[in-house]
Amino acid sequence: MVPAPLPFEQDVHELELALSRLEAGTPTAGGGDALKKMRRELTALLRERYTTLSAWETVLVSRHPERPQTMDYVGLMCDEFVELHGDRAIGDDRAIRAGFARIGEFKVLLVGHQKGKTTAERTQCYFGCAHPEGYRKALAKMKFAAKYRVPVVCLIDTPGAFPGLGAEERGQAQLIATSILEMSRLPTPVVCVVIGEGGSGGALGIGIGDRVAMLQHAYYSVISPEGCAGILWKVATDTTKPKAADALRLTAADLQRLGVIDHVIAEPVGGAHRNSRDAGNALRGYLTKQLRELGQRSLDEILAARYAKFRSMGVLG
Repeated sequence: MVPAPLPFEQDVHELELALSRLEAGTPTAGGGDALKKMRRELTALLRERYTTLSAWETVLVSRHPERPQTMDYVGLMCDEFVELHGDRAIGDDRAIRAGFARIGEFKVLLVGHQKGKTTAERTQCYFGCAHPEGYRKALAKMKFAAKYRVPVVCLIDTPGAFPGLGAEERGQAQLIATSILEMSRLPTPVVCVVIGEGGSGGALGIGIGDRVAMLQHAYYSVISPEGCAGILWKVATDTTKPKAADALRLTAADLQRLGVIDHVIAEPVGGAHRNSRDAGNALRGYLTKQLRELGQRSLDEILAARYAKFRSMGVLG
């Protein structure tokens, strides 16, 4: 299936459509060679295009409607998954999913944002913008996992916490702050990965871990490019949004260089939305490696290193 094209992919899209038609056609003499040649051309074009993405183009890729989300990765990399519901106060926020899972040899608590795929699901999930009850649910399940020394894996994919009046009235900012504090001293290994959008406090609310990584074409920022452009230039346009994205240094390469994240997980050629299975395998491989390394360290060492890691961010040499 040919994915929906992004604004910078028109030539890629035309080549994918031509390849799709050729693959669906009646086999002919020499057709196999033509297919191989066209596939090589497409791979080369995708590799060239995706190794030179601008910051704004990276944001567009991270928001692609066919990009794998938390529940997609559950199916791609988890051998078992039992979802847990509710925050024991208000309700069950579908923008944050949580449950016990098995990833290879490891039993973990998996927590992640879910944006939804269909219109109905996106409405139910608030497009991945969690309410206070979502963060309350996530933190409660993390504490439960820590009680039994079960590692925590967080998958981050949100444009930000839900911005509504009701969410603020129910203590949105306070709950995110509490979550950051409690995760910083959670007595169990924690691995966080930004799989798509990593927007503001909504991302940071489940983003404090011993390892913080990003998929190659994800972004992680204190504010969205649109929000930044609206503040700085009073209007978010096709000119100001790319300028804001560049200024925010929000790409995985930028953030690794600045010491905000630890690792960048390579995506398949053309992005995770073109090959979700390979993306799932890459994420699974990264998680199992980090969980194995953390499992060899004492809890005191893990907590001390986590504290030092976040205290050192933003310090100028």
